[in-house]
Amino acid sequence: MSVNISLENVSLKFRIYRNPMPNLKETFVNLVTHKRHLDDVVEFYALKNICINFHSGDRVGIIGLNGAGKSTLLKTIAGIYPPHEGIIKISGLVTPMIELGAGFDPELSGRQNIYLNGAILGFSKEAMQQREKDIVEFSELSDFINLPVKYYSSGMFSRLAFSIAVISDPEILIVDEILAAGDAHFVQKATNRMQHLFQNSQIVLFVSHSLNQVEALCKRVLIMHQGEIVAQGETKEMIAYYKAHYGN
Repeated sequence: MSVNISLENVSLKFRIYRNPMPNLKETFVNLVTHKRHLDDVVEFYALKNICINFHSGDRVGIIGLNGAGKSTLLKTIAGIYPPHEGIIKISGLVTPMIELGAGFDPELSGRQNIYLNGAILGFSKEAMQQREKDIVEFSELSDFINLPVKYYSSGMFSRLAFSIAVISDPEILIVDEILAAGDAHFVQKATNRMQHLFQNSQIVLFVSHSLNQVEALCKRVLIMHQGEIVAQGETKEMIAYYKAHYGN
């Protein structure tokens, strides 16, 4: 089966409430007058008229300043944010590595969270039993795996979340800033594992503020600014363009 992603004129709006918790007087006045100040709500385009295609073999880095729309683009492709305008067509199974550990239950042990997150990822209990040992070994948390994760340090939490996320080889891999998990030793191990996933996935979309990681892992780069793709092309050329225009 051919694996591809197509975005046609995709736009996404976000709404900001300037005064999300009005005081009692403001609430009463609004109820009596049946109106709300227009200035209280502001809409803006998080993504604007995105048109792009990704095909089998693509290893694409997505870079830009904070708030440029990088993570929003990945979440829209992953189906977390439905677009307000445009069409997204995807052929292939998407595996998003976004906000790792978001599905953890802090009251459960590391081991229990392995099974919980495995279920979220679509794996059966039997499939997770086959993977449990590898996950625990990769995370290097065997001494703490039966401890509730609410007692984990941020590094331990990230290591377990990453170790669960990389248990399979996806068709379409979407990665958002996950290679900074843990100490230098674990970051190197995680980077090696990601290189394996990059090689075995058919399409990879990778958001990172580390230009070195993007250059090492990606063949092509998109530059985003204020919700739009402002440039795209070969990796070294785009990184040079980004440094020249955005001083990073």
